[in-house]
This record gives sequence, structure tokens and C-alpha cells, in this order.
Amino acid sequence: MPNGQATSRIEEYRRSRRIAVLSPVAWRTPPRAYGAWETVASNVTEGLLARGWDVTLFATADSITRARLHAVIPCGYEEDRSLDPKVSEILHISGLMERAGRFDLIHNHYDFMPLAFSRLISTPILTTIHGFSSDKIRAVYHKYRDDGYFVSISDADRDPNLPYLATVYNGIDLCNLTLRPEPGEDLIFLGRIHPDKGTHLAIETARRCGRRLVIAGIIQDEGYFEEHVAPHIDGRQVEFIGPVDPPQRDALFARAWAVLHLNTIPERFGLVLAEAMAAGVPVIAMDLGSCREVVADGRTGFLVTSVDQAVQAVERIREIKRTACRRWVEEHFTIDRMVEAYERVYAHIFERQDQAKSDF
Repeated sequence: MPNGQATSRIEEYRRSRRIAVLSPVAWRTPPRAYGAWETVASNVTEGLLARGWDVTLFATADSITRARLHAVIPCGYEEDRSLDPKVSEILHISGLMERAGRFDLIHNHYDFMPLAFSRLISTPILTTIHGFSSDKIRAVYHKYRDDGYFVSISDADRDPNLPYLATVYNGIDLCNLTLRPEPGEDLIFLGRIHPDKGTHLAIETARRCGRRLVIAGIIQDEGYFEEHVAPHIDGRQVEFIGPVDPPQRDALFARAWAVLHLNTIPERFGLVLAEAMAAGVPVIAMDLGSCREVVADGRTGFLVTSVDQAVQAVERIREIKRTACRRWVEEHFTIDRMVEAYERVYAHIFERQDQAKSDF
């Protein structure tokens, strides 16, 4: 379809189609600090609204949005441990599915569980797959592969047995990130503290470089933290400040010489990579999974395969232009870029649905 026709078609859909965005309920949408999926669900919702779509957000009752909000869970179950996670999930997801007929499309950011409803409702479900937390959950995706639509968040994080419509990179809100033309002195680790994220490798890299390391994030693996991270925290060489909200994150980037993202498993997307670069902070990341798609090696940071290479990369940070980091994000990872891509996916789904109705 020519671009003009496609644009006209999307404008028509904006006026006539209703979208339900299903966010998780582990945290508020958007999250106060940690919560990558909730962040993306929020950015999609607000981005769609800005373009004139009719959107209802299904999230916790304390969520913040300009869209209509439907909630049955008061707050995130990770923020209130009196809430049972499974009960919260079922009440939340079923609350949307019982209202599915009011919408023309459900945009699912809640992993595999909503797929179990896909044969019970007529409203199409588009699932953004934010990653496979376990190989076991792939069985659900495979069972319902022909009953819904799927988008990946990177080319690297794809299941060969699923019929993806597109890869849509996550978009971030640049308003919360200040470009820092001059570097700070500290190395930064920002993310969940878990072996997958390589916090221990960041500590080793910082020690060998003789630079201070600031660790920010939630402790997701207590045993790992106590054994591999806590013994190194002295407030001088290694500082732990816990999870940070957007203003605190922005202030943290002002201190950054570079961000260390030495993941030990393939990265799915890596919001922190885009967030750091948006603030002009170069990223040193393991060359696993999506990191090659998000970081421009040698231009916005360095891709490495070992701590030895990470140490060398720290010494080369002056080669990276911090304005180039920001420009790279503006060109690839903004909310507008993401929503434009989702609009094309929505249009494809609506055209298929309309064609199926006319054939019937």
C-alpha cells in the first residue's frame, strides 16, 4: 500500500477503533522506579493518546494516565505483599477479557496468560513479547500461535516457531532524561541485581579500572546479592543506592563516566541502555542478544565479550561523542518511533480482521 494510502488508513482507524492496553500489575503504571513492562505499557498508552486514539489502560488503581483507567487491583502486588500475585493477575486479566467486546484490539503487555482467553473472545489480541522468562512458557505461545498476533522487542529475542508481525523497539520518554555534554567520574550499574545482569562483573571491572561504581536497582536475588555484591559495598569504591525513580536516575547519569551492562545471558531489549544513551552516557555492554541492536558499537558505546575488554573500553570512553548517543536514541528509541511502528501493526491487524469479515 502506498504511504499516502497507509497514512489515510491509519488516520481512519484512529477515529474509529478502540484500543485496550493491558499492563502488568506487579508495579504501578508507570512504575515509581523498577518496572520495565509497566514503563513500556505506559509509554504506548500515552503515545497513542497523543495521536488521537481511543485508549483504555488496564492497570493498578494507583496508575497515572491520561487515558481511561480500568482497575480492580489497588496497587502493585510487589509494592503490597498482602496481595496474592496469582489472584491479582487472574482478577486483573479476567476484568479485561469480560469487557473484550467493547474494544477493537487488545494490546497485551502481560506475557502468555492472556493468550488462554484468545479462543473465547472475538477481539484480536496483539502480544508484545517482552522476553521469555522460561522455556516452559513457550508451550503456551506455541499452542495459541495462530489465535493472536505477536511483536518482538528485538530481532535477537524471537522464537523461530512464532509468526511475528514485526519487531518494534521500545520507546522512552526523553523529557525525563537530560543530555550531559560532559562526563562524570563514576561507573554506573543500573538494573535488577541478579546474576543475569552481571552486577559482579561490573564490580570487577570497576575495581580493575580504579573507578568508583554506583549500583542502583532492586535486589531480585537475595542470595546472589549477599554473596557476590554486598561484601564489596564500602560506600567508597562501591556504593549501593537501591532503586531510583526518574529524577534520581537522571541525577545518577550526571555522575556517569559510563554505564556498565555486563549481562551474562542474551539481553531482550535493555531499556537502561537507551535511557543512558539519551542522557549522553556511553554504554559498555556484553555482546549478547539485543545489545548489538541497541548500542552502536564504537559510536554510542562498546560491545565486549569479557571483563578484560570492558576494562579496555572504560579507558576509551573519551572516543564517544555524548551528543551522538542522544541523537542515536532520538532516531531509533523514542515514544513517537515506537507508536508509529505499532500503528502500522494495528492497521495490518484491522485490515486482516476486516477482510475476514467480508469473506465471511
